Amino acid sequence: MRNIKLPEPPETSDGAIRRAVVIGNGFAGAENQCIGLVRALGLSHHHFLFRVTRPREGINRLLHWLPVSIHKKLDSVIRRFCGIQKSNRVSHFSTAKIGISNVLEADAHQIAAMARETFHKDGPLLVVASGRDTISVATSIKRLAPENVFIVQIQHPRFLLNRFDLVITPQHDYYPLTPHAQRQIPWFLRRWVTPWEPPGRNVVLTVGALHQADSTALRVAASTWHDEFATLPKPLLVVNVGGPAGNCPYGVDLAKQLVVMLQNVLWSCGTIRISFSRRTPEKISRILVKEFATNPKVQIWDGEGPNPHMGHLAWADAFVITADSVSMLSEACSTGKPVYVIGAELCTWKFADFQNTLQKQGVARPFTGKENITESWSYPPLNDTAQAARQVIAALAQRGWTIHA
Repeated sequence: MRNIKLPEPPETSDGAIRRAVVIGNGFAGAENQCIGLVRALGLSHHHFLFRVTRPREGINRLLHWLPVSIHKKLDSVIRRFCGIQKSNRVSHFSTAKIGISNVLEADAHQIAAMARETFHKDGPLLVVASGRDTISVATSIKRLAPENVFIVQIQHPRFLLNRFDLVITPQHDYYPLTPHAQRQIPWFLRRWVTPWEPPGRNVVLTVGALHQADSTALRVAASTWHDEFATLPKPLLVVNVGGPAGNCPYGVDLAKQLVVMLQNVLWSCGTIRISFSRRTPEKISRILVKEFATNPKVQIWDGEGPNPHMGHLAWADAFVITADSVSMLSEACSTGKPVYVIGAELCTWKFADFQNTLQKQGVARPFTGKENITESWSYPPLNDTAQAARQVIAALAQRGWTIHA
């Protein structure tokens, strides 16, 4: 009888995750959370960034409330009907130059196929997504390759949380379930307010937002910005100004109040550095620039050149931050340095709950303008990103998987 040679059995995966896919929405606040988690898991040099791009120009600014898939189809119809040529759009797996990186348009079918085809060679694929527009892509990948991927969704996905392996979200996202919040919501609207039920076993709660400002990143930033910041007179007070939000509204009145408060503490500062975010209205930044542009103790970043944000986190002795930015506050509160908040009393809903939590834990204090910046105080720093990474590792272990950093 002729010998029959059977095919070699496929190589079996050892269950070690060696790479990650980050699915972002084009906004730094969301993508930094994903990349921060990937860094904490030891995969900072082994991840790929994909984006879900939403049409933004023209009439699309009024359609941001639509699901991204419908928004794209409607945009395509409008362009075809009006004879508008597409520009600056990223097609599936074509590249758009973003700084020094090539960022691909997220395609659930192709990512899932890659996860299946490389599973036996490279192990499971970790997928980390953040933002409303990424939900449909992440869940589709899970549906198409359930045995080959581990899906982590950052920020509350509103409903059907069992579609994800793990959801990482701030505890203030569950504020709508508290008795106080329920009294603020008409009964006929309650079922539409996220979340619908208390957090389940696959939900990890944090105090604030995840970020990239870990100890390693701060050491690198301290070295990078040494020549610019090391010789500045101390103490260095960094003032981060964001922009008004629906649940943290403010205007020129707060800017004028901030001017007076900074003038009152200026005597105790060696240097004040002020920076504005992309969301800062010009009417607010103009007030601060007009008041301090000629003051020798005050430096204002004009948006030109490298962003000094990480350098500020590394070199500051204290911070003053507007209450609207969960991300900036989370980063500053992870340094263990004094953090003062202005405008917290104007916040409502879950943003007010976040501010209350920071103050109860002693990681932030209201800025009054009566502070002596030379007097420092300390607290247990927020460690949300590292704690979330440990929860991911524990959840992976339940499936028999590990991180190969």
